[in-house]
Amino acid sequence: MTRTTPPRPLEVEALFPELAAHRGTTTRLHPRPGTPDVSQSSVGGPMLWPADEPWPVCREAHGRGRGRRIEDIRQERQVWATARARHPHEGLTGDELQLMEVLGRTHHVPGTNDTDPLPMLPVAQFYRRDLPDLPAGPDGCDLLQLFWCPFDAHGPTRYGMLLHLRWRNAAEVGEVLAEPPRPPVVGYDGYVPEPCVLYPEQVDTYPFAGLLPEELCARIDAWEEAMEEAAEEEDDGSAAELPGYQYDLSIPPGWRVGGFVSWHRTDPSPMDCGACATPMHLLLTVDSSEWDGGSKSWAPVEEQELPPRPTAEPTGVVVGNHGELNVFACPSDPGHPHRWSIQ
Repeated sequence: MTRTTPPRPLEVEALFPELAAHRGTTTRLHPRPGTPDVSQSSVGGPMLWPADEPWPVCREAHGRGRGRRIEDIRQERQVWATARARHPHEGLTGDELQLMEVLGRTHHVPGTNDTDPLPMLPVAQFYRRDLPDLPAGPDGCDLLQLFWCPFDAHGPTRYGMLLHLRWRNAAEVGEVLAEPPRPPVVGYDGYVPEPCVLYPEQVDTYPFAGLLPEELCARIDAWEEAMEEAAEEEDDGSAAELPGYQYDLSIPPGWRVGGFVSWHRTDPSPMDCGACATPMHLLLTVDSSEWDGGSKSWAPVEEQELPPRPTAEPTGVVVGNHGELNVFACPSDPGHPHRWSIQ
């Protein structure tokens, strides 16, 4: 089955013809629960990882001996899914509540040192053949793999993420690692992705309004204000359903590759390459949900009648305060270190 983005509520270039010069594309990934294998692009699936290559680990000093087990987190999600399928407005049964109490326990791993190499969690892998907006990696690499540490304990605040991105040439991988190492416990449930297959779809996209030319941005703001005023005069509650540039006409929500960053929680921040100072491009967005109340117009045609939960939260990944992670790459040299930010 495919996933198809509905037509936008309004033809934005008809309203603002200048936007045609700023139009770009982004590939919506549409991750959905499945059983991917190493030959597929996926979220939470097995990696095409050479058997003779060391697995990525976190070596930063932080606690890593207390947390929840991956299998408990996934079973807990399954219990909730079963309950919602039974009836979306009913609670858990008595037996389910008892099971949840067991699954929610924190476990201690004896003898763990704060500097022991900690296996990173495999998050996703992307083949260029599947994703039209994924650029080539260094030396023509065609496979991008994303990992992260399962604990929020990095950077100057000691509450930051730690990512690891690996480019490789898929054709050069011989024997594949059959049983990757995994951390005995994780510090944050939202770092554990559910296995998902992808249904890539390339769509048009436009920059965040604050990064458009000042005169054009002002015209968009004035148009939105005029629509809101007209709806308020009607006093029929339609103001809440008006399509807006930010959430309905420009940047789609959800996991995607390429396109533009949505700076909806902070002011736009320069993202320059640390190696050569070139302005970086958006490589990948990891989102906590595929859509929400403010972006429901982006829900695929095939899923319009399905309940938002769990349909809009297929991966189980939660970034920050239910936000999104944006990963940037250097357009001059894809081998330069990546940068990232959270919205």
